Amino acid sequence: MRRDLDMALVRAFLTVVEAGGVTRAATALGMSQAAASQQIKRLEEALDCRLFMRQGRGLALAPAGERLLEQARRLVAMNDEVWSSMRAPQFEGEVRFGVPYDIIGSFVPAILRRFAKAQPRVRVSLVCEDSRVIREELKSGGVDLAMTTETDCGRHGETLRTDRLVWVGAADGDAHLKDPLPVSLGAPTCVFRPVAVEALGKARRDWRAVCEVSRLEPVYAVLEAGLAVAPLLRSSVPERFVILGREAKLPTLPEFRINLYAPPGLGPAARDLADHVRASFSGRPRTAV
Repeated sequence: MRRDLDMALVRAFLTVVEAGGVTRAATALGMSQAAASQQIKRLEEALDCRLFMRQGRGLALAPAGERLLEQARRLVAMNDEVWSSMRAPQFEGEVRFGVPYDIIGSFVPAILRRFAKAQPRVRVSLVCEDSRVIREELKSGGVDLAMTTETDCGRHGETLRTDRLVWVGAADGDAHLKDPLPVSLGAPTCVFRPVAVEALGKARRDWRAVCEVSRLEPVYAVLEAGLAVAPLLRSSVPERFVILGREAKLPTLPEFRINLYAPPGLGPAARDLADHVRASFSGRPRTAV
């Protein structure tokens, strides 16, 4: 007998995973904790399996939940894409979209690909700079819509995801063992730079700058050569590099927010692109290795 999944239940499952618990997921879903718990229970009953198990005071994915996770992400993404393409009106014009270097490769291609299918008559002009510069461009009207990476979230902004800043190096590298520590820090406008410098200072770790640009090509080059370590968002770390753990004896770095700024007064095309950005953040960052 053919059975159909309720997408609201699948979305609730993903939200609980991303939020790390039912209470925060309920807030994100705009419902009570009891209602969110009931959504998960209904999905477990429909699939006839247990999706979560207790781990201390929190929840962890059960084996069946781990199997479901990637399929659920694809289902929700496809549902949102179909809904957007069939219900959204067709727009024309241009949208100037500001994105920082550190997340452009991780998230933007998929967003732009889906938006181009939904709105083929809209031109997207991509402005790639550090987050601080992007915010200035947004204030001056240089861009219509912006994504940023910041430790907080400003006016007219919304946080799409939080992600840990981590130290990254070559898979077989030993740069983290050198003294002074060779570091790729980004340009003076890079938001990761002052955070990394402060952390190294508190840890009393001597360091020297190897690369001081924000564009990722030269940063990746020095990392791949084993010449330095660099602070990057966990979700943006390419597979060829490793996230350096506690054994590297590097100071812990804080969490950053991936924010979306869609100011009031946006045109319909820019508002639709903002909706595509929101819909794309249904997954979660890659875990540390």
